[in-house]
Amino acid sequence: MISQPSRLVAIAAGAALPAVALALGLLWFGSYSPRLQWTATLVILAFLGAGLTMLHGRVIRPLQTISNLLAAMREGDFSLRARSLNPEDDVGLLYLEANALADLLRGQRLGALEATALLRAVMAEIDAAVFTFDDASGTLVFVNRGGERLLDESAERLVGRHASVLGLADCLEGETPRVLDQRGAYANRWELRRSSFRQEGRSHTLVLLTDVHRALQAEEREAWQRLIRVLSHEINNSLAPIRSFAGSLRALVDRTSRGTESDVDLREGLMVIEQRAESLGRFIAAYARLARLPRPVLQSVSVAEWVSRAVSMEARLEVTVMPGQAGDVMADRDQLDQLLINVVRNAADAVEGTGGGVAIRWVLRRDEVEVLVEDEGGGLAGTENLFVPFYTTKPGGSGIGLVLSRRIAEAHGGTLLLENREDVTGCRAIIRLPRAPQFRETAGAFRSGSYQAVGAPRSSP
Repeated sequence: MISQPSRLVAIAAGAALPAVALALGLLWFGSYSPRLQWTATLVILAFLGAGLTMLHGRVIRPLQTISNLLAAMREGDFSLRARSLNPEDDVGLLYLEANALADLLRGQRLGALEATALLRAVMAEIDAAVFTFDDASGTLVFVNRGGERLLDESAERLVGRHASVLGLADCLEGETPRVLDQRGAYANRWELRRSSFRQEGRSHTLVLLTDVHRALQAEEREAWQRLIRVLSHEINNSLAPIRSFAGSLRALVDRTSRGTESDVDLREGLMVIEQRAESLGRFIAAYARLARLPRPVLQSVSVAEWVSRAVSMEARLEVTVMPGQAGDVMADRDQLDQLLINVVRNAADAVEGTGGGVAIRWVLRRDEVEVLVEDEGGGLAGTENLFVPFYTTKPGGSGIGLVLSRRIAEAHGGTLLLENREDVTGCRAIIRLPRAPQFRETAGAFRSGSYQAVGAPRSSP
């Protein structure tokens, strides 16, 4: 097949052929010397060949330049430019327009890349699990870091798998938004939101899962902190003069005592008032620690040494330590000690007087450590108020131990759960902490138990 430039050259040659034929005819049939005839013929043919060659070059070179420029733009390379000629010339104007198109596409590509990078950064950092599924095949095409933590697998292993295999098939059906209530060992709640979009001509579904349980816990914690700060301020303002007046009155009674029975009763009554005021002050000070828990100072902590230190602080009974895998966790050492000491002490309180034992063990995973403290006490009669400040079932208890322990675990991005044991009568405390200094949801929590919809969330006023 003859190319378009060759056709143009052939047309030009055809247009020049009559004139060349006429010139040659006059030359060869005229009365000229053979030398002149051959010389003139060669000159005419040379000029004709040179003209056709120049015409071929002037046609092909601009087309090749534009072709190379368009091919580079198609491949995503916007660095090539055509050398501009006279803008008044048609070819020069074509070059200018091609260069302007390359600049425009380059700017749009940079803007799209920057927007995509920003979107990926936002998707990776938002505190929610994001999944994108291909509607035609039902397979996962994108998952953010929150989704990786939720399913406890990397994106490379998750992408391409079907929604039913991932345990997310129900998220692609039903009304939205709605709340999914997790059942089983990993009790939790997620708000499900779903939307559809098209990309590259294919229909996709975007699934967004937000941890409602942790948000509610944060709001509850803030409410208790505000309440504790108000109570501490008001009660301490009242206790200070009560202690002062009680002490002053008791000193006055001691100086003016007449030894009567009423003076003795008065002295004892004032002493009781002073002691109870001091006790109440210590009680309020203990709860004020909930509102002043410092930010964890992270350092490498050996799990085995951490468990050993906590067990050594319990002198009422011998806690059985089941050896586990050696490893470290990035955490605040002092706060971790306080967390585990409180949990072990709570277990020891549960078995006191029953003859039962307390055992502790731990499991190291890729990015979390799980510590289990199991007792053979009476178990949990109810779990509704376990982590409610001011609530306790122990005589003389303050109700701060478990609340403070859960606060410490959550400050490290972990969890503290209490449940009844299935093998024997007793309770099991489960402490889960991330080994790296970052928040992560419970590994594989969404696929570990059944869940059910509990209704759509109410809209904000």
